[in-house]
Amino acid sequence: MMRKIPLAWRQLSRNKSRLLVALAGITFADILMFMQLGFQTALYDSNTIIHQKLRGDLFITSTQARNWANMETFPRRRLYQAMSFKNVEAADALYINFADWKNPKTRRTQSILVMGFDPEKSVFNLPEVNQNLDKIKLPDTLMFDRASRGEYDSTVIDLEAGKIVTTELESRRIELQGLFTVGASFAADGSLITSDLNFQRIFPKIKAGQVSVGVMTLKPNADPQATAKVLKSGLPGDIKILNRQEFIEFEKEYWKNNTAIGFIFSLGALMGFIVGIVIVYQILYSDVSDHLPEYATLKAMGYTNTYLLSVVLQEALILAILGFVPGFNLSLFLYSLTRNATRLPIAMVFDRSLLVLALTILMCVISGIIAIQKLRETDPAEIF
Repeated sequence: MMRKIPLAWRQLSRNKSRLLVALAGITFADILMFMQLGFQTALYDSNTIIHQKLRGDLFITSTQARNWANMETFPRRRLYQAMSFKNVEAADALYINFADWKNPKTRRTQSILVMGFDPEKSVFNLPEVNQNLDKIKLPDTLMFDRASRGEYDSTVIDLEAGKIVTTELESRRIELQGLFTVGASFAADGSLITSDLNFQRIFPKIKAGQVSVGVMTLKPNADPQATAKVLKSGLPGDIKILNRQEFIEFEKEYWKNNTAIGFIFSLGALMGFIVGIVIVYQILYSDVSDHLPEYATLKAMGYTNTYLLSVVLQEALILAILGFVPGFNLSLFLYSLTRNATRLPIAMVFDRSLLVLALTILMCVISGIIAIQKLRETDPAEIF
């Protein structure tokens, strides 16, 4: 093996311009795969971050609910019915809806997500919210997500300075006091949190008996799976009982199967893979064609097809490694740029790096296998 690799490298490095074109092509393909897979992960992560910030062991949703932004309501009495089961300690209501927000500086209107709950018992694992429950008990007082995306910078700056920001929400005058951090998603650019009473003031058409999500806390040592099974069999069929992972998967499945976005990102990654195969194939095919007489000479000297084919495959492996390194580093920079511009949780993770590296190697090996068909059929007598 050690004697073969220098031959593969010498063949690649002999034509510097061709080598650079090949590396540029692989780098481009890797960046395309990294970005598409990164956006796909950010799609799922950004739309499930609130799910992960909820307290509770089990969750109740309407059977008509599609995703967090389209949570059809169910009767509040289902929460009381759930609390009648022996392993359920509490079942709290969470209200969700979108509202028209008027920017306090520009006076432009923008849609924003509003969440309300009973502040006597927080349903969120958000320290900043839980430390300011007394504030959202005040009439028409809400907290603002500092990681919101859009024309919110001046609002965040004022709130960080301890100021009270006054604006309009659904044509109702409100005050913002305090910040929390969740982040933007593909469904919502920003979000607000307030009490259930303030939520009903903002949305008078939504009654207190119309709940978006039920957050259930189980008694100590209660088995969530067994309790969920009992609840499903004992409660009416207009609701779904989900554990935390099922609740998260419920959201992911919506974006994966019911929208074009998840498919587009998967298709983009596939296109990057195919583009890489085409580019590397062209380079390796040209290299084999240019060195066909030399390969024919080696075959005439007794070198087997296996040896010659291994040389081409080693060229493919070298190209994969050399092209991956700049693709990885440039993707890190683009991730940072995208994260700052969009506020989406896009970051490099080990599993994705390993996946793209494996796809790059596979991409180059496939190209090599296609390119060496000409070499496999070469007859030294015909060449000379």
